[in-house]
Amino acid sequence: MSATVLVTGGAGFIGSHTCVELLQHGYEVVVIDDHSNSSPHALERVAKVAGRPVAAAYEADLRDRAALDRVFAAHRIDTVVHFAAKRAVGESVEKPTEYYDVNLGGTTALLHAMRVHGVQRLVFSSSCSIYGDAPVGIPLTENDPAAPTNPYATAKWLCEQLLADACRHQPELSVLALRYFNPVGAHPSGLLGEDPHGVPGNVMPYLAQVAVGRRDRLSVFGDDYPTADGTGVRDYIHVVDVADGHRVALEHLGDDRGMRVFNLGTGVGTSVLELIAAFQAACGRPIPYEITRRRPGDVAALVADPGAVAHAWNWTASRGLAAMCADAWRFQDLNPDGYPD
Repeated sequence: MSATVLVTGGAGFIGSHTCVELLQHGYEVVVIDDHSNSSPHALERVAKVAGRPVAAAYEADLRDRAALDRVFAAHRIDTVVHFAAKRAVGESVEKPTEYYDVNLGGTTALLHAMRVHGVQRLVFSSSCSIYGDAPVGIPLTENDPAAPTNPYATAKWLCEQLLADACRHQPELSVLALRYFNPVGAHPSGLLGEDPHGVPGNVMPYLAQVAVGRRDRLSVFGDDYPTADGTGVRDYIHVVDVADGHRVALEHLGDDRGMRVFNLGTGVGTSVLELIAAFQAACGRPIPYEITRRRPGDVAALVADPGAVAHAWNWTASRGLAAMCADAWRFQDLNPDGYPD
C-alpha cells in the first residue's frame, strides 16, 4: 500500500509542484488549502502533469481544528509536508500580527492534530529569511545564527522553535525543516507556475507580469546595498528542484528522530539587475524598471551553503538561472492571466 502524504498549502506555488513530484513517485497525496493565495485549478493542472490526481483535496483554514481533525480521520496519513502559510515579506511588515496568527496558529493546530492521530513525520517549509542580514558574499550554513528582520522571517523562526520543542517533548517525532532560498521558475510543461493573488510580492512573478503586459514596470527596491551593483543579491533555486528536495526529504525522515535543518539552494548569488537581464534574454523583450528606495525588512544578500544536504543525502539542485527564467516565462506566456478564475 502506498504511503499517504498530507500536503498543507498543496495548491500553492511550491505545494503544487511538490504534489507532482510525490504523485509521480508513487505516493498518495491529500491536500488541504484555504486558497487565500492559490487556485483550486492548480490541482487540476497537477493531475494533468502527474498523470493522476491527488486522492482528496479539502478547502479549509489550517487553524480550523475541527476541519483538520476530519481530514486526519478520513485518511491514514503517514507523513505531513507543511507549506500552508502567509509568505510576503513586505506584507508581513504591514500586518505582523496576522502573520503570527496564521503561520504560528496553523503550525500549532497541525501539531495538535498529528499528535491526536499518531502521525510522527513532518517536513516543514522553512526559509532562508531566518538568517537575516547576512555578511555579503559569505554563504550561509545551517549553523549560522538566526537574525530575522521582518515578521515573516520571525514567524518562520518561531515555527522552527515550536517544532524543535515538540520534538524534545515527543521523542517519537521526526521533523525536517528545509530552509530554502528563493524558489522561482515553473514546471517545464507550462501548466504549473506562480500565480499570486493581487500584486506579486516576489520579484520573478512580477517580472513575468511586466513582460506579458499585465504591469507597467518593475520596482527595484534599492540600489545602494553593499553588493556589486547595489541591488539585493539572492540565491534563486528552481521550484522543481525545491519540490524534488521535499520528495527526497521524505526518504530521509527515518534517518533519525528529532528536529533537523537543511538549506536548499544553489550556492550562487544573483542580483536583481542580473535577474532582470536573464529574464529579458528568456522572454526576448525589454523589462522596464525603476529604482526606488529600499523596502522595509529586506536585506542585502542571502546565499546558501548547500553542502550539508549534499553530504547527507547526495542531493543538489540541478537547474540554473536560464532554465528558471525560461520556465517562468513559458508559464506566464501560456497563461497570461494566470489560472482561470
